[in-house]
Amino acid sequence: MPSTKAPEDAYAAEPFLPDRGGLPALRRAAADCRGCPLHRDATQTVFGAGNSDARVMLVGEQPGDQEDRQGKPFVGPAGHLLDRALEEAGIDPADAYVTNAVKHFKFTQAEPRKRRIHKAPTLREMTACGPWLAAELAVVEPELIIVLGATAGKALLGSSFRVTQVRGTVLLEEIHGRQERLVPTVHPSSVLRAQDDKDRRAAYEGLVSDLKVAARALS
Repeated sequence: MPSTKAPEDAYAAEPFLPDRGGLPALRRAAADCRGCPLHRDATQTVFGAGNSDARVMLVGEQPGDQEDRQGKPFVGPAGHLLDRALEEAGIDPADAYVTNAVKHFKFTQAEPRKRRIHKAPTLREMTACGPWLAAELAVVEPELIIVLGATAGKALLGSSFRVTQVRGTVLLEEIHGRQERLVPTVHPSSVLRAQDDKDRRAAYEGLVSDLKVAARALS
């Protein structure tokens, strides 16, 4: 008797990955991913962006509202703040590959046309999406990974990851079968969520300080 189980109920992206090809092939295949239920409500898949020979890869949590609408990562307010912080730290955003641990926007919405509120992906959803991130790493082979926030850290380093304990340090870890150097820091959206100007300024300076550690590791 044939299975009636929907592909997304398996929480596995592997069946949707192409057999071969670089980033363009991965991007095309990811557009049709049904590896978890998040694709149902999202506007589209938001795959990574940047050059396949980028020296540094930045990994965030998931697309936000603007990213979901435009189909590109880090094009919303947090992305603009990140670009500014990278430049201030001495890293050219144009030389980086940017992506997210989860490729679909997860949100809650009280009713249609109301604002869509970001909702953190579960470990199961991050694990389901892991093969896409592994494939990106295999193609780009970055010299350094900048981990943006707790969710990205847990996706790459496991559920015990705590960004506050290791931010601004250079880690050497095995990620998807490869030895990788990583510098964890906060997600730029956390800077925007700061309570007042003083806190926001301090949070931004902390982000820049962590990114300077990454810049030195690349020099």
